[in-house]
Amino acid sequence: MANRIFRHSVSLRNIGCISYYFFYLNNELGRPKIAIIGAGLTGVSAAAHCVGHGFDVQIFEAGPKEHLGGIWSKVNNTSGLQIHSVMYRFHPSVRWSGGYPNRQQIVSQITQLWKRYGLESKTKFNTKVEKVYQDEKGRWIINNTAEGRFEGIIAAVGTCGDAKMPHLPAQEKFKGEIYHSSNLTGKQAKGKTMIIVGGGASAVEALEFATHEEADKVYILARSDKWIIPRNPIIDGLLSFNIFGGETIFSWIPELLLRKFFYRDLEDLAPTDKGLFTGTPMVNSDVMDKIRSGKAEWLRGDIRGFSEEGIRFNKRAKGVPPGGPGRETLIRGDIVVMATGYERPSLNFLPEDNFKDPYTPPNWYLQTFPPNHPSICCNNCTYVNAIGTVGNWHIGIYTRILLMFLSDPLTRPRPFWMERWIDMTRFLKKFAPTGAFDFFTYLELIWWFTFCIAINPFRWKWAFFVFFGIGTTLPKKVVEAEDRLRGSLGIRNGDSYDVGKSL
Repeated sequence: MANRIFRHSVSLRNIGCISYYFFYLNNELGRPKIAIIGAGLTGVSAAAHCVGHGFDVQIFEAGPKEHLGGIWSKVNNTSGLQIHSVMYRFHPSVRWSGGYPNRQQIVSQITQLWKRYGLESKTKFNTKVEKVYQDEKGRWIINNTAEGRFEGIIAAVGTCGDAKMPHLPAQEKFKGEIYHSSNLTGKQAKGKTMIIVGGGASAVEALEFATHEEADKVYILARSDKWIIPRNPIIDGLLSFNIFGGETIFSWIPELLLRKFFYRDLEDLAPTDKGLFTGTPMVNSDVMDKIRSGKAEWLRGDIRGFSEEGIRFNKRAKGVPPGGPGRETLIRGDIVVMATGYERPSLNFLPEDNFKDPYTPPNWYLQTFPPNHPSICCNNCTYVNAIGTVGNWHIGIYTRILLMFLSDPLTRPRPFWMERWIDMTRFLKKFAPTGAFDFFTYLELIWWFTFCIAINPFRWKWAFFVFFGIGTTLPKKVVEAEDRLRGSLGIRNGDSYDVGKSL
């Protein structure tokens, strides 16, 4: 009998249906047992999905408990979601009170989810994963045998690790303050001039702080032009519907519309040397309003170094490449914010055979499963650039694909077929200006999932489970019948969770 019963009304609006289901959490959850590396948004979400479907988990987090929530636990209090919350349903039980939740609201939802599924007792903080290896039965060992043995691994280390804080020439001469864009909480900027070094997502974070603190003037110093798209769920959703996952002969249409109706009088800021579907765009409308009002300036060029009053900046004309000729000017400011991003967390703790050319990350099966180990899922930590969202229902789909592989050996792909899927995707995107897996859109991701299920008839019975988290009774009964047949032949399911058996 279930020890605790949780009932959730789960609205799957993004797929046009509503379902209600129960999660039964027993004192002893069943195997296979999953090791989850990272207690950020993805790690907590994946763990909740596993536990909700009756699989035991253990979360390993390198940092202290204060780091629960990953990158969201480290950014400024003024930081918030740039995409609409309807595209940030990282678990069906998440409920947002507004369209663009702030950092505290996001961490609160992650923490509530962590507690709701009893993950407090299943999380080891201050436990950095140094290595992952297998025992003689193919079970995974995390660091050493004292941590237990696991049939599957979800690496959820994300893409944002330690803050990048470069040292620029003559930096020590500057008489003002210098901070990283993630370390602005509590700082005073009212009435001051702020210089933001960098033009990516971290620059948006710094601009949010400047707006909140009523900075008098903001200069954004960028080495190159970057696409900016409006903070509008309909437009952002339409852009993510490019099923080809890259630049096409029709890409000029959304690019032209953005220039004419979003950039308008600021069309000079729109890139001309790279297409919209080649990198992750900035999602922000406020920057355009600030530039038009004179509160902010976006400058293209190269940093020469600091002076006592600000930054010496080589301002380049449009079309002149980084490092090219320009006119040097002094940008005076009181505060310099390094919007220089974060170091990418390493996956080097995984076995070395996951990094053999030409099948190195992100060139893996569905971008997350290394061909040599279908029992490993690197969820949300191998992507490079995309248009879509990192915090939506694909976290659950990737997790349930792993659970399907672990539960049903006839669904588990052989390395040969995983590599052929990678080769096929490369062929389909051979004309893209980026690598096949260096950029994708959300609709392309849905195509990957659909193909994964459709290509193998043994996965059809798992379709509702994989896509919607329901309908486990039929596939489990089929697998149990198959297990009895395998047992009569002297073959036991569970002896080799990491060995592919099928397409």
